[in-house]
Amino acid sequence: MNNTTVPAPALPTAATTAAVPSAPPAPPAPSIHVRAVITWLAIFPLVAVGMLLSAPLTEGWHPVLRALALTLVVVPAAVYVVLPRLFGAYGGIVRRAAAKSSR
Repeated sequence: MNNTTVPAPALPTAATTAAVPSAPPAPPAPSIHVRAVITWLAIFPLVAVGMLLSAPLTEGWHPVLRALALTLVVVPAAVYVVLPRLFGAYGGIVRRAAAKSSR
């Protein structure tokens, strides 16, 4: 058997915690109404453009298959690309407005 001991991690001291700058407070999460509008702003253009681009390729398809093909592209594009950018832009607007009002 190995009788070596692992040293306990060092506890933060006043000197180490004082040197760490504090992050600005995070803005509150957007309301459900703001999230709905931002999601619509992401989904509507993607669906409209997707319908225009896929129409020649899916002309003879059953409408359910067309919707399936369209959502297979639109949902990941919205969730992984468009929505994070829109919510980031919204957060920037909220932070700037908060900074402006606190002056």
